[in-house]
Amino acid sequence: MPRRFIDLSTPIRTEHVRWPVERREARSHGDGSYVQASWLGWPVHGFTHMDAPRHFDADGGTTSDVPLEACAGPAVVVDVSAVGPDEPVTEALIAGAGADVREGDIALIRSAWDTRASIDTAEFWTTAPYMTTEASRWLRARGVKGVGFDFPQDRCIRDLVTGAREPALEENVTHVELLLRGVIMFEYLCNMAAIVAPRVEFFGLPLKVPDCDGAPIRAVAVEDA
Repeated sequence: MPRRFIDLSTPIRTEHVRWPVERREARSHGDGSYVQASWLGWPVHGFTHMDAPRHFDADGGTTSDVPLEACAGPAVVVDVSAVGPDEPVTEALIAGAGADVREGDIALIRSAWDTRASIDTAEFWTTAPYMTTEASRWLRARGVKGVGFDFPQDRCIRDLVTGAREPALEENVTHVELLLRGVIMFEYLCNMAAIVAPRVEFFGLPLKVPDCDGAPIRAVAVEDA
């Protein structure tokens, strides 16, 4: 049966409001070389990536401790796109949208925020919807092994972006309620509005960066055509 591959990965661009990206040509045809070789550098928590527990726990597991099977598998689309700008994703909203969440799933929380604001703009970060503690706990109680978000899911992220203040640990709701309790997180997905099926196969395989607190991923949803 034909399968449809849906790219959920944010492009890595140098002109970005949040993350510094260095891109240059280490070797160039224009300089007379017979090869071109580009050099790239950016934070591992920039753009589409996965978090390892070490990100928020000094003694937590690193990318070396996260098995590949934790980053791929059956996924359910939890559509919360009814949420408005600067509104919370509540337990009631996520429970109503997540009737098909099963133990061992990767839950893809679809707000379709990227269709309303570009990740390259300040608006994406400062007016986004956000997860609540109760909604995060609801997901964990359903036994999901991973959760993916297409919006800056902790409200305090806007303060990091604007430099307004350094949030307290407990304000990082999803990191505290999910990541620090064994649920792998996939952040800054995009294009989830293109997913038609309620259930898909998800692949968010990290680059093999040993002993790190996170890693870039190429996130893909695969659905039967």
